[in-house]
Amino acid sequence: MAGEGDALPAARWSGEADGLGAGLKARLRIRDAEGRTLHDAALEGDSRSHQGALAALLEWHARQGDGGRIAAVGHRIVHGGANFVAPVRIDDAVLAELAALEPLAPLHQPHNLAGVRAAMKAFDGVPQVACFDTAFHSTQPDVNRRFALPRALHDAGVRRYGFHGLSYESIVTQFAQLAPQLAQQRVIVAHLGNGASMCGMAEGRSVATTMSFSPLDGLTMGTRCGHLDAAVVLYLMRSQGMSADDVEKLLFRESGLLGLSGISSDMRELEASAVPAAAEAITHFIEQVVQHMGSLAAALRGVDAIVFTGGIGENAAALRERILLQCGWLGLRVDAQANRAGKAQLTAPGSAVSAWVLRTDEEAVIARHTARLLLSRAG
Repeated sequence: MAGEGDALPAARWSGEADGLGAGLKARLRIRDAEGRTLHDAALEGDSRSHQGALAALLEWHARQGDGGRIAAVGHRIVHGGANFVAPVRIDDAVLAELAALEPLAPLHQPHNLAGVRAAMKAFDGVPQVACFDTAFHSTQPDVNRRFALPRALHDAGVRRYGFHGLSYESIVTQFAQLAPQLAQQRVIVAHLGNGASMCGMAEGRSVATTMSFSPLDGLTMGTRCGHLDAAVVLYLMRSQGMSADDVEKLLFRESGLLGLSGISSDMRELEASAVPAAAEAITHFIEQVVQHMGSLAAALRGVDAIVFTGGIGENAAALRERILLQCGWLGLRVDAQANRAGKAQLTAPGSAVSAWVLRTDEEAVIARHTARLLLSRAG
C-alpha cells in the first residue's frame, strides 16, 4: 500500500485509447517518457472496441522491433467492493465478482472489465492484475465508513468506499520523496478533474474522503451532481415520473458543471465562456471544494498541507488561487507568482499550512503493484 516511500517506476511509453464505442470518434495516442507523441491515429470500424483498440496497440508495439514481451497486465478497477482491499490476480471468479459491482460505478466498471476481458483474450496465460481505486480507503476508521443506516445494510455492503485511491497513492509516494516529514502529517489531497474528490490523510493513510458509496458523491464534477439529498431521488421518481434509469442518467451524465452551466463539462471551456451560467458553475465548484476542505480538516483535527492534482488541480492555476484564497481561515498565505508559474509549492514563507501541486501517475502505481504481486508469487 501507500506510504512506503519507494519511488514509482518510470514509464517507457504511455498513451490512451479514448472515444471507444460505436458512433464515437476514437483515437489511439502513444507518447514517450518525455511526452513526445509517437503515434496519434483514429480508430475505425472494429478498432473502436476495447479489443480492437488493444489490437491496434499491439500492432504498434510489434513494429518497434525491440523484442519486448508482455510479462503481465495491470488494470485500474474503480470499485473493489468490501472484499478487494489489495491488488489481486484476476481469474474467472474474480471477474464475476467485479462484474456484480457494476451498478455501483456504472460510468467506469463496465469499461474497466471490458479492458480486462480484451487483455485476457489477447494475452492467453499472461497474469492479469486488478488494482482498485477503493482499496486505499480501507484504512479509514469504521466511524467514517458507516452511513447512519441499520447495521445489517452496512454488513451487506452499503457503506462509504471512497475512490481515486490509485491517484492518492501516487501523491503519497511522490510527496514522501519531496517532503518526507510533511507527508507523514495531516494532508488533504484534492484530485480535481472531470471526476473530482478529496481525501484527508494522516501518516500517508486515508482517514476520510468525499466520495462514498459510489463515485457520484461529494464534490461537483464534470457531469456528476456530487452530494445530493437522497430525498431528491424519491421526489424525481414519485412526482416527476422518472424511472431509475432516468435518474441514473440525470445524476451521472447530465448534472455537475454541465448541468449548472448548460454549456460544457470542461472547465477550460467554462473559463473561456462569457455566459453568466458558466461563471456560476465555476463558483459552485470552488465553493464545494472549500466547504469540503473544512470538513476534511475537521476529520483530521487540523491540516498541515494541501496538495492539488488531477486535470483541473494540476492545470487550472487561477482556480487553485481562488480556492486557496478562500481557505485563508486555515492560515494559508498564497504565493500567487509561484502558483501561476506552475511551481510545486504554492504558499509563501510563514504560511501556517503549505500548499502544493503534483502530477498524479496512477499507471505507475498499477505497474508497481503488478510487479510486486508477480514477484511475491515467484518467491
